[in-house]
Amino acid sequence: MSDDKPSDPHFGAIIGAGVPRIDGPDKLSGRAHYAADQQPAGLVYGYGVFSTIASGKVSQLSVERARRMPGVIEIFHHGHFPKLYRSPSSFAQGNKVEETRLPFEDERIYYAGQFVALVVADTFENARAAAREVEVSYAEDTALANLEQGVAAHGTQSGSGNHSRGDAAAAFDSATRRIDVTYRTPVETHNPMEMHASTAWWERDHLTIFDASQGVVMARNALSKIFAIPPERVTVHAPYIGSGFGSKLWTWPHAVATAAVAHELGRPVQLVVPRAQMFTTTGHRPETRQRLRLATDGNGKLVSLRHESINTTSFTDQYVETCGSVTKSLYSCPHLTVSHATTQVNRGTPTSMRAPGAAPGLFALESAVDEMAAEAGVDPLDFRLDNYAERDESKDLDFSSNHIVEATQRAAERFGWDERSAEIGSMRQGREIVGYGMAACNWEALKRPCDARVSLRADGTAFASCATQDIGTGTYTIVAQAVSDLTGLPLERITVELGDSSYPDGPVSGGSWATATTLPAIAKAARVALDEMKRYATGANGAFAGVASDELEVAEGGLRNAAGKQVSFADILGAARYGSADGEAHTEGADAQYSYRSFGAHFVEVRWDPGISHLRVARVVSAIDVGRVINETTARNQVEGAIVMGVGMGLFEATEYDARNGRPVNNDYAEYVVPVHADQPEVDVILLDYPDTRFNEYGARGIGEIGITGLAAAVANAVYHATGKRIRELPITLDKLMDDVPEARTA
Repeated sequence: MSDDKPSDPHFGAIIGAGVPRIDGPDKLSGRAHYAADQQPAGLVYGYGVFSTIASGKVSQLSVERARRMPGVIEIFHHGHFPKLYRSPSSFAQGNKVEETRLPFEDERIYYAGQFVALVVADTFENARAAAREVEVSYAEDTALANLEQGVAAHGTQSGSGNHSRGDAAAAFDSATRRIDVTYRTPVETHNPMEMHASTAWWERDHLTIFDASQGVVMARNALSKIFAIPPERVTVHAPYIGSGFGSKLWTWPHAVATAAVAHELGRPVQLVVPRAQMFTTTGHRPETRQRLRLATDGNGKLVSLRHESINTTSFTDQYVETCGSVTKSLYSCPHLTVSHATTQVNRGTPTSMRAPGAAPGLFALESAVDEMAAEAGVDPLDFRLDNYAERDESKDLDFSSNHIVEATQRAAERFGWDERSAEIGSMRQGREIVGYGMAACNWEALKRPCDARVSLRADGTAFASCATQDIGTGTYTIVAQAVSDLTGLPLERITVELGDSSYPDGPVSGGSWATATTLPAIAKAARVALDEMKRYATGANGAFAGVASDELEVAEGGLRNAAGKQVSFADILGAARYGSADGEAHTEGADAQYSYRSFGAHFVEVRWDPGISHLRVARVVSAIDVGRVINETTARNQVEGAIVMGVGMGLFEATEYDARNGRPVNNDYAEYVVPVHADQPEVDVILLDYPDTRFNEYGARGIGEIGITGLAAAVANAVYHATGKRIRELPITLDKLMDDVPEARTA
């Protein structure tokens, strides 16, 4: 690994610049149309009828009263629904392994909020009113409402992503200092601003669907399997997404039902999932229980680390929350075991939520590391610096690039960690007790195969397309930056189109791999187009006839020879009477020569006022090492948003279920508490910007996930420093802190 920032004459000033989002004006003006904004001729509306029990079966379903409601066109349910086929999982990240379950497959109820019927009417309001008149009776079974009930009823099932090296148990037993602690995290629900929605229609045997999807290619492939038609006869559009945080990676039952009903009725159908059912039928971060056993020698070096996690999954899918995915490689430890297990409960299937596995896993690991540091009598900062891994011991590979030590030191200096008093509750300002906490953050760097197309047009513009999506993270803009860098065209003359499955295959927008995957393909396609442009320019009647192509250079939207003669792309194409110079390209994923990860550290200041039982996160300083920063503004925005989401994870967010019946009890935006403006801390983000050219030519790794990892632990560690209370179960609600602050003692 090189610690020096390489010089990069290959890249111009546009790469790394904090240019505004090119899609911003469309979003601000309303020209950006989302899935539920589509209004094809003859559109009708669906509204679901959702199960009110969590376990059992439908014993009777009566639609007579609903059919008499105004505007009702049809009502679908298990006894009246077209035959469909299952689709194997097409997303091989290792956590979701079961096939897609179809809506209305049978009369069995596996979770509260499951679709039991679908009303279609001429207006949304009429569909909703009629849905409320559908009468459903159930034969209810006892529901398994939470992790402990699931484990007690039928134990656990082994999950994926396990790892072992050395003999962790023996090393633990013989170690100088040891801790054995258990942490718990609740169900969290994604709650993106845009509701899950689908608008679908058929033209003969071709399905077109606008879907709030983070993966249009994957959705196309799933729908082609479900309807038993070739993928070429399915087009999935998602030009704009109002975020998703992972919940829109999959083809959920509502999208399948919308397409099926549209086929049956022979007209366009739109279905929007109500907010309450976005807590039940479109995924969530599962509940976890994690046991951490750490041990050190007399010098504070880790000698044993065991991370055993259990997460809840549904009765229809096996979803593994790989909480130990970071534990395997973040710290140097010769004896280490990571294991994952699941237990089935009566909830909908979990899914990826921002930094799946790593977010709850690092809450547990980084809290335990703080506890281990205290047990060893070492400052938490020094303990981490002494134990960070210099290479990936889980793969026996060097990291392609790793600047976690610098990130930690720079964040600590900016934060003022050296001013921290180690005594619990000893730092005060007015009525408030000040607590300092820190945690490492970490996320794998991934790169997938990708196709792209770039056209240089006769009107002096460029067009770039890829089937990946922009879920609000700035993908449109960074693609335009890459094209601008290679062609010299200004951003305003570059059109980027994404989120259409008919475009060259692109990756899902998840896992923080969209940038690292898409940009190399865009760059390769642009170079192919430029090579074609040079052939036109050096042809018999070209502007540079007789000049060798390799003697021409690209300059300001045109080509220039050694003598300084410069001709624009438009003039070159005009002279040849060609409409465009085009390039298509394919790039592969990352090789296995190195371990590719992103690194960083969070430092958090909390304020606790015991007189009024008020806790707040006052300040966060984070230093992030994600390779090259392509767009400084959007990159910083990603980390800032992730930090606020991490504050929510630490202090507020939890989907709660009635232990008696498995029903969610706060499945609305009034009682599912998230940070608001008043909870916003002062945030300072340091972007290290060390290009990782071993990973891809741009040296860019993903940035969307890493900012949330470790943040909840940093909050919990700061809370402990302020209050002396080691909170091992999220969220850190006020009832857990209301006892008197203990006497000052060393942390």
